[in-house]
Formats: sequence, structure tokens, C-alpha cells
Amino acid sequence: MAGQPLDLVVINGTVVLGGGRYRVAVGVKDGKVAMLAPEELMPLAKKTIDARGNYVLPGVVDSEAHPGCYVPFDYDMKTESRAAATAGVTTWGIQAPTTRLGTKPFKEVVAKADVVSFNESFPSGRDVINEYSHVDAYLTYMLETDEHAREIPQYAEEHGVTSFKLYLQTRSMKGMSDEDDTNWPSRRAGLGTGIDDGTVYLVMEEVAHIGHPGIVHIHPENWEIGRIFEDRLRSSGRTDFGSWTDRSPDFLEAHHIRTYAYLAMQTPGHVPLYLQHCTTKLSFEEVARARAEGLELYAQTGPPWLWAEPEYGWRINVPLRRRDNIEALWVALAEGIVDVVGSDHVVGWEPASHEEMYNPVIWDCRTGFSRVELFLPVMLSEGVNKGRISLERAVQVSCENPAKTSGLWGTKGSLLPGFDADMVIIDLGREVKVGKEHINTRSGWSIMEGHTFTGWPIMTILRGEVSAEWADDSPGMRPVGAPRGLYQPRKLGPSRQVMDANSPARVAPTHRWLADDFARPGFAPETTRYTRPLAD
Repeated sequence: MAGQPLDLVVINGTVVLGGGRYRVAVGVKDGKVAMLAPEELMPLAKKTIDARGNYVLPGVVDSEAHPGCYVPFDYDMKTESRAAATAGVTTWGIQAPTTRLGTKPFKEVVAKADVVSFNESFPSGRDVINEYSHVDAYLTYMLETDEHAREIPQYAEEHGVTSFKLYLQTRSMKGMSDEDDTNWPSRRAGLGTGIDDGTVYLVMEEVAHIGHPGIVHIHPENWEIGRIFEDRLRSSGRTDFGSWTDRSPDFLEAHHIRTYAYLAMQTPGHVPLYLQHCTTKLSFEEVARARAEGLELYAQTGPPWLWAEPEYGWRINVPLRRRDNIEALWVALAEGIVDVVGSDHVVGWEPASHEEMYNPVIWDCRTGFSRVELFLPVMLSEGVNKGRISLERAVQVSCENPAKTSGLWGTKGSLLPGFDADMVIIDLGREVKVGKEHINTRSGWSIMEGHTFTGWPIMTILRGEVSAEWADDSPGMRPVGAPRGLYQPRKLGPSRQVMDANSPARVAPTHRWLADDFARPGFAPETTRYTRPLAD
């Protein structure tokens, strides 16, 4: 690099990593961080960005988003990836079933026959990301069938997909006819068959076989019990927004965590488990229990659950919690019980305006509201500026840990030399009373409106080029330039990969009762599919 100018240098800022704050400039070459150094030691650069004394963070790696959930994938990505860029996101973890990755024709409500192999839908999903996205993106497949489970090694090696989600709400759909549409959030969201514990076991077995960075995600929430509470609430005449929270009390989330953590422990091999939407004190107890028993388990939460109480929130799965759980969640995030923050971004089907979606009767209120734009305002205003977490911890849970748990560490999640030059510059003291002018999602509204947040992103940089900024003459963050996002495949690595000191702190001993991860009591040779990892 001697004698060659850098492409970009970001000066006059404080770089924040998970391990500390550093008064250095960031030098960029060919879309990568080339060096961190005092400004006076930086080589010449073709372009300079002045951070104006603000903090420079790695770009947010948003571990859960659902563009295309209710509308065609390409339609949603054109607008929602723009909203993500304005929110400080540079990498999106898109979670989708096979029917929601851009295959045509799009069906608003799916049936069993619409559920096909991801081999059929992956090419269109990858192409939509590469053509329309303003952020880089990786995929987490939402699996439904035994066929999906058995194809996991192929998905990992040929698609670069190593994270797999089980939407446990759909257990109540198993065996349901296409006409018996009682599980409304599933068929409308592209899930057509429902799973049972046999499919769950097959998924865990195959993920254990492919090894690092393979991981199983679950959405823990027992809807089979929840329907009982919904019947009772409706019969009592309850229609308020708090009814949605009372429909799914804390133990319905914690119950699934205990059950499927136990199943992961019993599955031959090493099965890392990832919990979406960990939101209750009972859940935190189950997380601690599973780790103490030797399971490698990671817990995620999201901005809605860190801020919004039911009465000023919306309908969401899992439901918003009340103040005692919100305060406990911040403690869990600060202390490492919860490792990752993801937006769980979903926007409703059209028309998606507030007037069309809102109903004061919660049972008739339409689900789906912008969540990605909540991300940094909640983390900075409710977290950092209120002393609940440090800015370094915010970087760990928003950037570093999601990159590590998804298999993107080394490329995403940090500003160390060699990583992609993805950055978000934040103004920690910027006070914003949210109005329509601050919203970039296609729905044009947010539950943030009317509320004041202190701390806001003011510039997003993707691989060394500005993708969004709050210009001096602008009322808020706006996207910059054409879409430049790229699909991010993951690669399988050696089993038992050594993790460094900055890796997520939730790695528990895994020897259990035997030294061999694939040896389990009670398994006959005929019922044991694998005896070693794929990479060995």
C-alpha cells in the first residue's frame, strides 16, 4: 500500500469497539478497513469524512429481519433495505421460508403444496438481494419439512446458509388442512405445513453434523396453550392491547426454551441453540439453567421489547412485555444473559398505513410495523444514555455478537483492519421528537412517533461508501446512492473452532457425561445417523 492513497479516511471521531473507545481515524482501501491510526499518521486519501467529534461504530449487523413476509420480496427490499440503511444497518440477517424469497407468482396466503425445497427459491432470493438491497444480507432459512432438514448439508455447502430457524408457533398447524386456517400469522407469513418434534430433531441432527458455524434458531412461544388463554380473554370481553400480552404469559416462552434446550442437549453432536425474542425473567432463568448444564446457547432480544409496553405498542409475536420484564431485560443484556439484539423488522401487507392497520380492538388490529428504525434510538436513548448499558456493550450486542453467531466474524461486526469498512456514525446527544419526517419505511408510520429519543445515527457507510446520512439540510436520515448490497454466504469451518477472547461469552462446557459429542445414552446403531462432524 506504500505510495498509494487510501480511498477514504474518517477523521475527528472516536472509534468504539466491544473492548473500548479509541481516538483514531479509520483508513479504508478497496472496501476494507486498512488501518486504524492517529489522524496525523494517516496516508493521503481520495476522500475524507469528518465525524465532527461523534462516535464511529461498526455498522449494525441486524440479526433478524423479515422483508417479504407479507408482500413480494423484491417489492419489500426496495423500500425496507433503504430504511435499514438509514437506521445504521449495514448487514441484514433475513429470515424467510421458502415461499418468501422472491419466487413467482407470489401468494398472500400459502398452502402445503406451495412449500418446496430451498433449492428452488434460493436463486431468486440471492438475486433480489444483489439487485435491490441497500445493505449486505445473509439468509436464515425458516424450515418446515423433513426434506428441508435433510437438505441442510447442501444448503450449507451450495447456498452458504448455515443458520436455520424453527418457528415453533407452527406446531399447532401440523396436520391442519389448507381450509382450516386457524394459525393466521403463519399461512399469511408464508409458512404452509407446520412442524413437529420429529422435524425439529432432524434439523438439530443435521446442524450438529455440518459443524461450525451451523446454528439452530427457535422462536419460543407455545401457541397451543396460548389459544386457551385467548379464548378466556375474549370470553371475558377484553379487547385492550394488554390482552395480547396476557394471551401469551411469560411461561409460554420459557417453556419452549427449557424443552428445546433439553432436546438440543440430547441430540448427538454439538448443537448451538439461538433463541429469538428472549423477553421474560422466567426465560432468563431457563437460559442460565441450560448453559449451566453445558449447552452452547445464545439469546436475542429486540428494540420493541426493550422499550414499548403493550399500551403504547402494537401486536407482535412474542408480545410486548410490561415494565418489570423490560427492566429485567436491560439487566440481562448488560450482564450477558442476552447476547444479541435484532430488530425483527416486519411491515404489514398493503395498504400498510396506520389508518388501515389500526384497530382499538387488539384481536382485529393488523400485525406488522416498522422495527428496524427503532434499533439505535432505543439502544442509545434507553440504554446508553440512561446508564443501563455501556456504549461498548451496545457494540457487542448490535455488531460483534450477531456477526459471530451468524458465521460472519472476520468480515462483519468490527472495524479492525481486514474487516469490511461498514460504519455508522452516531450523535449520542442528538434529541429527536419523532415525526413522519424521521420515518423511511414504506408504511410511513411508526410507534416511535410522538416520543423523544436522545441518540441517533447520522451517517451509514457500507464497504467504504456512504449509504445513508442526515445532511445539514435534511429533516432526518435519508438513503444515499443506488443499492449496493451483496448477498453474504457463510462457509463451514473446522469443528470445535477456537474462539477468541472477544467471542460471545456464552460458550459453556460441552463434555456433559461423555467426551464424545456424538455419543448419547440410549441410542442404538440403527438410530444414530452421524458419528462425527461433516468437516472431520
